[in-house]
Amino acid sequence: MGVGSDAMTVREGSGGYDLKAESPIVPVGYKQTEVGVIPKDWDVTVLGAISILMTNGFVGTATTHYVQDESGVLYIQGYNVEENSFNFHGIKYVKNAFHQAHLKSCLRGGDLLTVQTGNVGLTTVVTDSLAGSNCHALIITRLNQKLVSPHFLSYYLNSGGGRGRLKLIEIGTTMKHLNVGDMLQFFVPLPPDLEEQRAIATALSDMDALLDGLNRLIAKKRDLKQATMQQLLTGQTRLPGFVGVWKVKRLGEHFTFLRNGVNSRAELTQDDPVKYLHYGDIHACGSAVLNPQSLPSLPSDKSKTLDRLRDGDLVFADASEDLDGVSKSVEIFGTSNTEVVSGLHTIAVRFDKNVLADGFKSYLQFCPAVAGHLRRLAAGTKVYATNRSHIASMEMRLPEIREQTAIATGLSDMDTEIKALEQRRHKTRGVKQAMMQELLTGRTRLL
Repeated sequence: MGVGSDAMTVREGSGGYDLKAESPIVPVGYKQTEVGVIPKDWDVTVLGAISILMTNGFVGTATTHYVQDESGVLYIQGYNVEENSFNFHGIKYVKNAFHQAHLKSCLRGGDLLTVQTGNVGLTTVVTDSLAGSNCHALIITRLNQKLVSPHFLSYYLNSGGGRGRLKLIEIGTTMKHLNVGDMLQFFVPLPPDLEEQRAIATALSDMDALLDGLNRLIAKKRDLKQATMQQLLTGQTRLPGFVGVWKVKRLGEHFTFLRNGVNSRAELTQDDPVKYLHYGDIHACGSAVLNPQSLPSLPSDKSKTLDRLRDGDLVFADASEDLDGVSKSVEIFGTSNTEVVSGLHTIAVRFDKNVLADGFKSYLQFCPAVAGHLRRLAAGTKVYATNRSHIASMEMRLPEIREQTAIATGLSDMDTEIKALEQRRHKTRGVKQAMMQELLTGRTRLL
């Protein structure tokens, strides 16, 4: 069922919008429609016209019907749905009797699953291996596959244009959700040629496969780095050329504490010359080292009495919402042309460089002796607190400076490799988004 280009006005909330107020320049060979500018030979249709079935997954509480192993029926929920894929973290299984009582939400290969509440609109295609599963609170769309490729439609619903238009039909106040009635009337663009739909889906699927490969490689590299850290930072594995005995040192005997500020984020600015390190910046930092250039500033009159940080200073967050964050710290670098001070809920220390090498200090938080010590002493229930005495009482076995430097260099090289892969992944995601914009609007044709 196609919709002609003269049918421009669609009621609010139906998946379209009023185009009368717009006068876009439409290229030759294209037309303006309810979903935007598309090729003249493409159609616009509503989901209800190309669907055999659209319904909700089971809505209600199924917890009493869960079973602990795969003897039950796979029960897919919203958090298992990803963009054109699935994850099986926390996957549940339900009793076969429950499944038989709710066959309406039994899935078939090729069904679309759209998240109804939460990450609203996120869509994937049920694979043949998942056929026969049941699901909870998801919109199931069973398409007429003689007219439409499920994978093409899934990519469209997950695109910027698709998700943006799905937001227009969300309902609810505190908890936004989609309902089947509005989804049935949701407009989508459709190349009439199934081969073109499949070609578009295949091209985008190839990009997903590339991204999946990068994700797996990054995960493998991170696991390798984690294992390497545990070996090198405890002395279980020694780098070539190093044989000396590691000595136990009480770290508090080899550093001094620096004066920090207690200013909240509300007191910070963007233009003052003194950078300010808040404990939230430590928790948010994705690295063990931190360059202060992007930090907010503290007015000069409030920073006069605070110690300026130098390269190699280590700054701990003294509060964390979970135990994993208790030992979180960053080693500072890039202060040669920048003034920076330690701020609210931080503890800054300056080590004797003859005891702890620059670069090595950033990895202290990953040493079992350090992390375990601070977590054992952390006080609190909802928020775990670390104080100066906790840090001063840390003890650990340390190699001599040259070996510390070699360890830090090796781990830093691994970090650099991971960052390069992450940048490559980021660029690949950008390329995929550009491809989606081109292919799903017909700006670029594959056939």
